[in-house]
Amino acid sequence: MTTHRVAATVETAQLGSYQQAARLMLLYSIVTDSYPRKGALASVLPWADELAKDFRSLLGYTLHTTSHHARLTRRLDSLDGSQDFTAVSSKRPFDRRRLAYLCLVLACLHRSRIEINLADLVRELTPHANTIEHLGFDPTAPGHKDAVVDVIDWLVHRGALRLSDGSTQHWARDHERGDALYDIDQSLCAALFKPGKPLQHLTSVAGLLETAPTGTGRDARRRYAAQRARRAVIEHPVVYYADTDPETASALRQSALVEDLTRFTGLKIERRAEGIMLVDNTGHFTDKRFPGRGGAINRTAGLLLAKIADLQEDPAQAGRLSRLPAPDPVDEHHVLIAHIDVALPHTATLTALADEAPAPGPHPPVAGHVDDLQQPHPPATATLIEQARLDEMIAELYEEFGPSSFTIKWQADPAGLLHEAITLLQDLLLVHRVPGGILIRPAAGRYRNITAALPSPSVDGQFAFDFSAPEDVTR
Repeated sequence: MTTHRVAATVETAQLGSYQQAARLMLLYSIVTDSYPRKGALASVLPWADELAKDFRSLLGYTLHTTSHHARLTRRLDSLDGSQDFTAVSSKRPFDRRRLAYLCLVLACLHRSRIEINLADLVRELTPHANTIEHLGFDPTAPGHKDAVVDVIDWLVHRGALRLSDGSTQHWARDHERGDALYDIDQSLCAALFKPGKPLQHLTSVAGLLETAPTGTGRDARRRYAAQRARRAVIEHPVVYYADTDPETASALRQSALVEDLTRFTGLKIERRAEGIMLVDNTGHFTDKRFPGRGGAINRTAGLLLAKIADLQEDPAQAGRLSRLPAPDPVDEHHVLIAHIDVALPHTATLTALADEAPAPGPHPPVAGHVDDLQQPHPPATATLIEQARLDEMIAELYEEFGPSSFTIKWQADPAGLLHEAITLLQDLLLVHRVPGGILIRPAAGRYRNITAALPSPSVDGQFAFDFSAPEDVTR
């Protein structure tokens, strides 16, 4: 009988149910009986003990379950935008104002009892927001009430608040006479905001990141590197060997990683010479679907990749393309941390209890010898596509499909659509923005035949291509 380290006690006939529960927790982090869909919690609780053990051993994550919710607490090796918050109605990512309001609202709810009026909540929120420079709250200021509505809707969607009377829209239209009454789920509110360390003890945002173990044996360091490798595959669209340290790169190449993650998630691992990725063959384990049915941004991104592939494969053009050294992810991460730390309110730091911030970096080197590991790759280079070429490509797409194919929002704004499509491709680690253009990353070649799915042109010469579907939803 075959024994497995993952889902060790799960019968073969029940493995699909277990994997679905694991994917659900990884995708949403918080699961209740109504979020992300009715009855979701019932699919997780039967596997709570097995999932908790596997999350801890595989990824170093902590799964906490109660009869009312399940909460997955992650450990971060680097800062990135993959765990953003999005508005329920517009599906747009939360901006800084909304994120700040969300934290302040949760703090206010923590001091409340079992229910609260929206007007009372805002009265409590206002003085705290007004003490923060450049934040504040003014019901007459553009966007302030909209931000509060988005935060309240986000909490209602997850079950932390339950509307019992009134409406946020009534309050938004007339904040003096409109109101709404909410029941508060205090345990869920506490679960939603659960940092790994007290924020008052941090002198840098880097203190929230995992650090390599020190003063331990080689086996412990290898286990840590293996966890870091599995976290990278789970959390990122693709992992490039050249972007990792030697011990993590070695762990990424191990057959045990493929076996463990495949059994844990039910998904497929795809390897290439440059890296590794977890392929979502279910169509549901992702916050950014690509490629596939979607709005103008998603499909334009795919068409741009096709044009870039044609350019690279054209013997007459390929020789003229420049290649530049790929940016160092460690250096870029240092810059990101420095930018975030500029806004850190040091006046609130408890100096006596402050943790010393670790050296920032998405893959800090693990102490010890690496003589028997894969050595670091030489500096990688990537093809540069200049901004002028990208402008030509989007103009060709508008001419080929017709401006009306790109929805009312984008039909007169090709530059804006190009910017959003490139942003999507960068989020997926398929390209990298640099001054004057973009660098093409290796995984982009996976989509070089993406136009094979396009329909044939109609009699007027334009493709009957429907860009009118709603934009892809994000978490």
